[in-house]
Amino acid sequence: MTPLLSAISQTTKNAVPVFENGEAQIIPEFKDSKKWIRHDLWVETEFDTDGDGKLDRMHVAVTRPEQTETEGLKLPIVYISSPYFAGVAQDIPGLFWDVKHELGEAAKERVHPQVTRRGKRPIISNSHIRTWVPRGYIVVHSSSPGTGLSQGSPTVGGDNESLAPKAVIDWLCGRIPGYTSPYGNEEVKAFWSTGKVGMTGTSYNGTIPLAAATTGVDGLEAIIPIAPNTSYYHYYRSNGLVRSPGGYLGEDIDVLYDFIHSGDESKRAYNNATIRDKELKNGMDRITGDYNDFWAGRDYLNDMEPMKAALLMSHGFNDWNVMPEHSYRIYEAAKAKGLACQIYYHQKGHGGPPPMKIMNRWFTRYLHGVENGVENDPRAWIVRENDRSQNPTPYKEYPNPDASDVTLYVSTGNPNKGGLGLEKTENQGIEKLVDDFSISGSELAQAETNNHRLLYVTQTLTKDIHISGTAKVSIKLSSSKEAANLSVWLVSLPWNTEDKTKITDNIITRGWADPQNYKSIRKSEPLKKGKFYQVTFDLMPDDQIIKKGQQIALMIFSSDKEFTLHPDPGTELTIDLDSTTFVLPIVGGIQAFKSAVKEN
Repeated sequence: MTPLLSAISQTTKNAVPVFENGEAQIIPEFKDSKKWIRHDLWVETEFDTDGDGKLDRMHVAVTRPEQTETEGLKLPIVYISSPYFAGVAQDIPGLFWDVKHELGEAAKERVHPQVTRRGKRPIISNSHIRTWVPRGYIVVHSSSPGTGLSQGSPTVGGDNESLAPKAVIDWLCGRIPGYTSPYGNEEVKAFWSTGKVGMTGTSYNGTIPLAAATTGVDGLEAIIPIAPNTSYYHYYRSNGLVRSPGGYLGEDIDVLYDFIHSGDESKRAYNNATIRDKELKNGMDRITGDYNDFWAGRDYLNDMEPMKAALLMSHGFNDWNVMPEHSYRIYEAAKAKGLACQIYYHQKGHGGPPPMKIMNRWFTRYLHGVENGVENDPRAWIVRENDRSQNPTPYKEYPNPDASDVTLYVSTGNPNKGGLGLEKTENQGIEKLVDDFSISGSELAQAETNNHRLLYVTQTLTKDIHISGTAKVSIKLSSSKEAANLSVWLVSLPWNTEDKTKITDNIITRGWADPQNYKSIRKSEPLKKGKFYQVTFDLMPDDQIIKKGQQIALMIFSSDKEFTLHPDPGTELTIDLDSTTFVLPIVGGIQAFKSAVKEN
């Protein structure tokens, strides 16, 4: 067995962190939760968002081994912050925006629920404590601004949601005081902290570690965001299109504000008036869906210059809530900055952390300072289709370095099925589809013939094809109306309709766009009837092996029942086949495609 390494000499009787094979081990003396010390406090920030003329204070809770009190032990911190800890609004009728209306028209006003705050001091949350405290960490939780007992207002991606965790980290590193009460002056010091902080969390709780890291705050050494929302525009819009997150049709940024606003009841009216009904309402623009300065201010990619924390990113390729582009865009930027970074992708849906071994090595290296060689580990970990999430396959990088773009062309055949292959055919003319939101994408993909979608299919694969990276579609189209939804799915056929269908079986990836934004996501323009426009956009990044015996199919349709607005059926889209292409990143490139597809 590898010799055990400890933070201090093995001759001492005091309990200390122990490391084996580069991982922090569970220490019996740290494991007894009855002996943990739990207390709470408030940390003052540099902002006032609830209009009371006082700097907002964040509610913070600490869980630490008793040895930090009795033996003078100092430990690093695993810190989790969330807007959800104190409860959320009920999913009442009318909470979400009505999506059944024409594009470019305003929806009827929605209902604004009230959150009933829950929780009892000193505990904010019990998440992560049984994982990390026994391994020699202190776990800290905080409620984000305007939630729970934290002062201020939610802004859903505003600057205060970055500065709030920064303040907590400043306190953990001894740079600012904490207080025993929300308004008092009795101070609390983090005397038990080494000043080394890591952050993690899932979804919104995974966004906050990134938000904190973009401040460049000293002491935040490493983050493990899991399915983080890294841009609220990319969460609620897609290439100029109003597009809901999967499973939450009609949600928008103001809905999320109402959903999490569990803070001081006496401050809610002011917060609603200034943040929800002014800042969010004036900025979100559900009419055009265009990107603007409001959305740019809630896109963490624009804030990454100061970031220096080591990044271990985690996401699912089939997460249609917070879609996988959110993690990939930040990972690419961190890599370009030269930061220490790894990425873990599984094949499931929303959430899902990396295996404990990978997380443990990450925090052991950057919080305890143990030279375990994690920076020499593979950059990418991908869970293959039939493997368990705890057993990812290591790769040199994501996308796979051996992948290259293969350009595929469409050929006539609809309303049945057209072709998709390497050969470009000239003078094919046009094909048309008619919008009907009431028909789901899965129904359209399974139909042998249908005039509500265009389907372009490869020959049957004689070998597996490994897709790795971001596919891109370029469609030349015209519309019978001045506005239309545009949806694209990449699917695997024949469609598996069995009861035990795997999440990877049918939908490979997908994407959406507003043809009005064919020039720029910042500026839309009405479509002129009969005029053709070239609309080019990315689908969601993916890494998937399509098995031999299947066909890869590109499906073009208009309104997506699960994601887009639902205008009245009847809008006609006309596609110019000669000017429509699809680029697919394939491991082995064009030779791999040729080998797998024997075209006539």
